[in-house]
Amino acid sequence: MDMMKKVPVREQDPKVRAHNFSEVCLGYNKEEAEAEAQRCLNCKNPRCVEGCPVNIDIPGFITKVKESDVKGAYEVIGASSSLPAICGRVCPQESQCEGKCVRGIKGEAVSIGKLERYVADTARELGIKPQGAKEKKGKKVAVIGSGPAGLTCAGDLAKLGYDVTIFEALHKAGGVLVYGIPEFRLPKDAVVQKEIENVKSLGVKIETDCVVGKSAKIDDLMKEEGFEAVFIGSGAGLPKFMNIPGETAMGVFSANEYLTRSNLMKAFSDDSRTPIMKAKKAVIVGGGNVAMDAARTALRLGAETHIVYRRSEEELPARVEEVHHAKEEGIIFDLLTNPVEIHADENGWVKSITCIRMELGEPDASGRRRPVEIPGSEFDIECDAVIMSLGTSPNPLISSTTEGLEANRRGCIVADEEKGQTSKTGVFAGGDAVTGAATVILAMGAGKAAAKGIDEYLSAK
Repeated sequence: MDMMKKVPVREQDPKVRAHNFSEVCLGYNKEEAEAEAQRCLNCKNPRCVEGCPVNIDIPGFITKVKESDVKGAYEVIGASSSLPAICGRVCPQESQCEGKCVRGIKGEAVSIGKLERYVADTARELGIKPQGAKEKKGKKVAVIGSGPAGLTCAGDLAKLGYDVTIFEALHKAGGVLVYGIPEFRLPKDAVVQKEIENVKSLGVKIETDCVVGKSAKIDDLMKEEGFEAVFIGSGAGLPKFMNIPGETAMGVFSANEYLTRSNLMKAFSDDSRTPIMKAKKAVIVGGGNVAMDAARTALRLGAETHIVYRRSEEELPARVEEVHHAKEEGIIFDLLTNPVEIHADENGWVKSITCIRMELGEPDASGRRRPVEIPGSEFDIECDAVIMSLGTSPNPLISSTTEGLEANRRGCIVADEEKGQTSKTGVFAGGDAVTGAATVILAMGAGKAAAKGIDEYLSAK
């Protein structure tokens, strides 16, 4: 075995997976996982832990994998993370833990994410559950939203002995984990629901179909229902559009709507009561992970799929792995290209999109080179669907219905980064509701920090 190279991970063949919604990555088996674990140097000063937003003891759990002790490895991870099977699949490890791996300086970084997934999946198969609190504190905490921030905050608080109830607006718990990430990247029943069941096994209660701000207000939860603290982890579900001519044509979707209908409502199924349009040729506007998810979903629904992005491949914000998988599956990348107008037929349905070629100029405030239009370079792409993947912002419902809760001009709730405390006493917030759209693991980190803040607040009362 070459210790400088990762143990390869098995995947579905691209030509096969482009036509199904089964998971692309098949993960490590026992022999592969233990061989990969041997590559860990067990550093005395583990930089990988610094790169993890929830500070998992990475060398600690990998050592347990080396020893064939899956239960021990799961307990090490569980001390820091409530959602290991999810993190092992969707975290951008290459820019976090693996990005700081010492082994990666002269060779390839240890496959920390794939090892975490192996531990979580094997623990689930063996029926191993997370450890709950030994003593109850007798204090109630409400968590708004059952996405990664809410589940993490709830799990951590339950482990500390608090009586936690999650209030979820949709009919199914999981937030972006169930509506925003496709089945082929994150299986819903086999992985997400099992992770949620683990959180519930700690004593966390989940109430679905409860829109806080309408069904109940935060002030009501605190004054009438006896919750002594509240965590807001409601995410960022309000889609952004370009405001270009023709954007109101039929066949124009936000990526948020497209993925929600496909993932949560199973709208891709022939017997769905909420069928989704199965385009012949789809154009996805944007270059992030959500754009890749929407493009790969459209492809699986039968469309010739184009990704239109105004910068070059080097600037694509999506994970390298997701771009690689999209290319393998046959998705066409129209880079340095920007839409300027959408055209509809006589019935109001999309028939084409006009784009303009771009070139990269001087860096902008983000540090990336600013795309500049090339005059006279317009061209049309015939299509019957356009999916806008330009990011999302928080829904203002909660901030607008809660007295004393400050939000900024982007609609994001203002909260202390270290502990999640908002401008309203006893109310904490974190994740996309505070930062705008970001990653699952960053939302988890915020939920973890807020749980610590809530514990300190309630312990001092």
